[in-house]
Amino acid sequence: MLAKGRKFAGKGETVAAQYAFGPLEDDLIIKHRLLTRTTTTRGEPPLKKLQKKFTAFALEVEKEADNYGDCERLAKAFLQELNTFEIPLLKSKAIIDANLREKENFNDLRDEINGQILQAQADIEDLKRQLEESKIERQHKEECEAIRRLVAMQPPRSETQKVITELEKEIAMLGAENTASSRTLELRKKQFALLLHVVDELQNTIEEEQRSLVEELRNAVDDHNKRGVEDASGGPEAMAVD
Repeated sequence: MLAKGRKFAGKGETVAAQYAFGPLEDDLIIKHRLLTRTTTTRGEPPLKKLQKKFTAFALEVEKEADNYGDCERLAKAFLQELNTFEIPLLKSKAIIDANLREKENFNDLRDEINGQILQAQADIEDLKRQLEESKIERQHKEECEAIRRLVAMQPPRSETQKVITELEKEIAMLGAENTASSRTLELRKKQFALLLHVVDELQNTIEEEQRSLVEELRNAVDDHNKRGVEDASGGPEAMAVD
């Protein structure tokens, strides 16, 4: 057991409590008291007293004498001491049973707490998943809101349809102009091809005429030269030809 601490009131100072036994010795003493059912350090242990009562009763019974009164007295003393010794045992048994029930309750409570912890972990994972889904949903809502704002900034559908109709008309007109231009271009191509053909024929005709003219001039020059030679030989003076 722990000894009482001593305090000395000297000049306002308090001395720390001094203990007679250390923790290990204290545990051994408590264990011994639990085994011997001893509650104090003074007097005989209950088990030793019970042993003395039983020894005295047994020795008295073994005597060959007329001692029924002493035997009865010692038996009553032994039974009384046995009852006295049994009461703490019953209390200890009740305490043990209570501790066992408390332990079972504690085990049940621990299992329940573990189940609650597992359920809480599952709930946390579920909440995390819901949080991620909420983030994605919020992102989609923000994107939809941005698109809605862009759509709201655009002109009404009637105006857009009117512009589309006007553009379709312009496209149709441009298509018609393009078709007319294509036809005109084809016609111009044909006319130009015909013109090239005519020019080619005309050039060929001119070249033929030039060749004929050159041939006639050459023949005329040859004839003139012949007549000049004849005139030089006896005829009149030849006329110079350029």
